[in-house]
Amino acid sequence: MENPANNSKHADSTGDCAICLERIQRKKTLKCQHSFCSECIDSVFRLKPACPICNTFHGVYTGTQPQGTMTVTHSFLKLPGFENCGSIVIQYSFPGGIQGAEHPNPGVRYSSTSRIAYLPDCAEGQKVLRLLRKAFDRRLTFTVGRSATTGLNNVITWNDIHHKTSINGGPESFGYPDPAYLFRVQEELRLKGVTEDA
Repeated sequence: MENPANNSKHADSTGDCAICLERIQRKKTLKCQHSFCSECIDSVFRLKPACPICNTFHGVYTGTQPQGTMTVTHSFLKLPGFENCGSIVIQYSFPGGIQGAEHPNPGVRYSSTSRIAYLPDCAEGQKVLRLLRKAFDRRLTFTVGRSATTGLNNVITWNDIHHKTSINGGPESFGYPDPAYLFRVQEELRLKGVTEDA
């Protein structure tokens, strides 16, 4: 006869570790209620402190972005789709440097770069700006690696937080109008643990 004490509602979902696919050893249960082998989840958290099943963050995720600056100015320029407000202009600047241990090729040089991005200067755009500042401060906006655009290696490249680098031309040209952009970029930021609360 089955012991009811072994029949908890999480028994089926926590018997095997979703990382190593073996029986859980020295079980560690996260606040999202997913359980793993202690050693397995500790190794995952060294790369990214998020649950591998539901992507809930447990702590603050810090990226590998090199040292640089994020400068914000406000403009009267109107963006297509946001004609009732001005715009926010973000200037990212990075000097050249040498890759550290956290980069793909430690000791190899990367060149300087700069990027400009645009947001509408409305309440939602200002919220996205606050989140982008938080992501930049956590070194999540850029990384060093292979450019998806040019194919070059050992360069500073975007790190999966999409920016509008053109005023117009729509999504195909990384510009406006793009009615869903502000929602999408907030979702990308959330997946990196960047929200207004965290």
